[in-house]
Amino acid sequence: MQCLGFQCVRQSCVGRRRHKGARELEGGRDLQMDPVEKTTNRSEQKSRKFLKSLIRKQPQELLLVIGTGVSAAVAPGIPALCSWRSCIEAVIEAAEQLEVLHPGDVAEFRRKVTKDRDLLVVAHDLIRKMSPRTGDTKPNFFQDCLMEVFDNLEQHIQNPLVLQSILSLMERGTMVLTTNYDNLLEIFGQQQSKPMESLDLKDKTKVLQWARGHIKYGVLHIHGLYTDPCGMVLDPSGYKDVTQDPEVMEVLQNLYRTKSFLFVGCGETLRDQIFQALFLYSVPNKVELEHYMVVLKENEDHFFKHQADMLLHGIKVVSYGDCFDYFPGYVQDLATQICRQRSPDADRVDSTSLLGTACQDCAKRKLEENGMEVSKRRRQSDADDAGGS
Repeated sequence: MQCLGFQCVRQSCVGRRRHKGARELEGGRDLQMDPVEKTTNRSEQKSRKFLKSLIRKQPQELLLVIGTGVSAAVAPGIPALCSWRSCIEAVIEAAEQLEVLHPGDVAEFRRKVTKDRDLLVVAHDLIRKMSPRTGDTKPNFFQDCLMEVFDNLEQHIQNPLVLQSILSLMERGTMVLTTNYDNLLEIFGQQQSKPMESLDLKDKTKVLQWARGHIKYGVLHIHGLYTDPCGMVLDPSGYKDVTQDPEVMEVLQNLYRTKSFLFVGCGETLRDQIFQALFLYSVPNKVELEHYMVVLKENEDHFFKHQADMLLHGIKVVSYGDCFDYFPGYVQDLATQICRQRSPDADRVDSTSLLGTACQDCAKRKLEENGMEVSKRRRQSDADDAGGS
């Protein structure tokens, strides 16, 4: 239940390899790629260039938007993390196993999740079906199903490379918001002794603190968190208290105007109704902004059309490659490049010392060298005077 429309791209990656193998077989080549070709492909991937306008950003100038691609890369063993559709299917499966949904309803929802395009409606109906007839959201069986689906998340972290890269950016001031319902980043950060904090838009005080940069390791879940199903939101009307609050909307929109948003692992976040309500449709003159989106390039024509379309929203679309396997390494390399940027503050001279507190030893050594040089000159001068008298 994450970034809408995002498909589990690992499967398409495998499928593309099979398709490529079939083409090679038709041409009389062996299905297996030879070692030289593999090495060449890896070298080409490693030599990928980054936009200078992106890697020259200071970490504190960025706001990271993370979607299902991150969760899918970190915990591939949980299908529900791969896409919105996969998560709904997993919840239906859990409801059937826990016997909290009539078999007829199970069959009906499985049909809907396969055929219906608007999965938000399906999810909303599913939640309502497992909630009291009064329309209240609590108590409900939906929460139990989610707990079943996301049970022991920490044990399923297989590839923490992307999470480590995100943490390295957060350490240097990058803010993070997510469309995901899972808290994999917070779990991993706590394992690294970071004071991680999960936030949602219901807590106005926390949102304002986060938006003003006062919660360094805060992760804003704009859809809510699976540990609090009653706080989950599936459409903008659920956040009318937020969207109608001028103070909250002003600080959020100011982020979109003043930060460079970096979309990572996001399939169709810009179609997400809540993201649209909070940022996309509420901020004018978007073409003057400079945001970035890292995507999979499966089809060149689609990629370049998407790239041109997104420029109208002030978003530069770049590719991490044509296979999802390249995603973690790309994110790591990108984060490393950005973290190398020297903060302007590091070049400022601290008024309490000659060269700044970070260079006190250098300053002391320089003074000692100057003192020794002056002393040496004096002794030389005295010797010259004595010789001339």
